[in-house]
Amino acid sequence: MCRWLAYSGTPILLDSILYRPAHSLIDQSLHAKMGVETTNGDGFGVGWYVPDKDSPAVVRDIGPAWSDRNLREIAEHVVSPLFFAHIRASTGTAVQQTNCHPFRHGRWMWMHNGAIAEFHLVRRDLALSVEPGLFPYVEGSTDSEMMFYLSLTLGLEEDPPGAVARMAGLVERVGHEHGVEFPLQMTVAVTDGVRLWAFRYSSQKESRSLFYSTRVDTLRSLHPDLAFLREMSDDARLIVSEPLGDLPGAWNAVPEGTYGVVQPEGDRMGTFTPVAARRP
Repeated sequence: MCRWLAYSGTPILLDSILYRPAHSLIDQSLHAKMGVETTNGDGFGVGWYVPDKDSPAVVRDIGPAWSDRNLREIAEHVVSPLFFAHIRASTGTAVQQTNCHPFRHGRWMWMHNGAIAEFHLVRRDLALSVEPGLFPYVEGSTDSEMMFYLSLTLGLEEDPPGAVARMAGLVERVGHEHGVEFPLQMTVAVTDGVRLWAFRYSSQKESRSLFYSTRVDTLRSLHPDLAFLREMSDDARLIVSEPLGDLPGAWNAVPEGTYGVVQPEGDRMGTFTPVAARRP
């Protein structure tokens, strides 16, 4: 499995989120507390948006995040209002750059923690369900990237929650056809550079951990002595696989079978249920 974080809000140095917190994502690459594995050393990736660019920058590599000098260099110099970061623990597919998250298509980014169960059995059927015009862009061999391109096929650009629900329904249907009892385990983050969606779902109703940060104005009232909170806008938000520290009141568990969206017109959370989808 993996660990990831997504940030949206005041433009900040990546370093302030990736390295500085007590239980930062870099610390989690060696000492994860809530993942299936303690160590997540099978590659990493960061993706970020900057003004006047339609698509995000993405940097990925196969080495462990904790010792990568290039990642440290990027984090100390890149400022962004919206970025993704991911550390990978492979569930069976190769450790290679094209299998590292986040995945990018046009203005969209996607990252995932979890697995499609028995992926080797269902991979062909799922691959044939990807829209032919999108299939050439599939570079790697992971279930995570397949989920991304299935979601794009099923309408991600027009209706992200609906597309992810249809993708999950398709994965479950194909899995059941191959005798897989619990086909899907996922926490997913996806963004178009303006809005950020996060999903927590599993066929077994025992999903991997996922948390979102409390509103900054609330945290300021709880912790008036913390200077960095005064520098952040009220709409700043983090979504993480596990908390970056133990600041009281800072973290809230995303409920089972839930999705949320961080957006300029206000955050929203709702129930997530897969939609029985026919193969395209």
